[in-house]
Amino acid sequence: MTATSPDTRPSVPRSAKGARTRARLVQAAKDIFAEQGLPDARIVDITERAGVSYGSFYNYFDSKEELFREIAAEVDGLLRAPMDDVILARRSDLSPQDRIREAIRRHYQSYRDEAGFLGAIEQAARLDTEVGATRARRQRDDTRLVAKSIRALQRHGLADAELDPTVAAAALGAMTYRFGELWLAQGGIDCDFETGVDTITRLYINALGLSARPGETKRGRAV
Repeated sequence: MTATSPDTRPSVPRSAKGARTRARLVQAAKDIFAEQGLPDARIVDITERAGVSYGSFYNYFDSKEELFREIAAEVDGLLRAPMDDVILARRSDLSPQDRIREAIRRHYQSYRDEAGFLGAIEQAARLDTEVGATRARRQRDDTRLVAKSIRALQRHGLADAELDPTVAAAALGAMTYRFGELWLAQGGIDCDFETGVDTITRLYINALGLSARPGETKRGRAV
């Protein structure tokens, strides 16, 4: 079977049926990648799981690697969403402590939902240069944005002024992500969801030197 030329393959399905077929392929591929990883996954497995013909795959994708990268970008976007929606929100009534807690909660909710595929991403990032480069670029972007937020807290006298914002952002990001991998993807930590969120939140808040606010509950207090 010869793959359809990128010049003739539609980037967006032209019909509702085509959109449904593409969506089935994406979901089937996501499941197969989570189960088998990128190297061992076969296009025939994906098409069989999706209930479409083998040749139909090439109407939408050039290769399994292209499809994997698309799904990986979508999943990474879900994990990153709390950064934009909570931490960097221009208008919010939440305190810095509560923003951190809410962002961590949402991040781990997405991580828990996507844990199987995230394991495949970690494997692929070591084998596929494009996946690895994309992940590294996003991590650098996240570190830059968190560092910017830390500087703002420092300017307002809320965070430890002696911290290097970039180093702190990188360290806290590594802690947050690696704990999620160990806890939710590998099952290496046995704790309930609230305990995991609460522990990482407290460590994050304490590391920044954020002070507890008067009247906070024990769960919301930096200790």
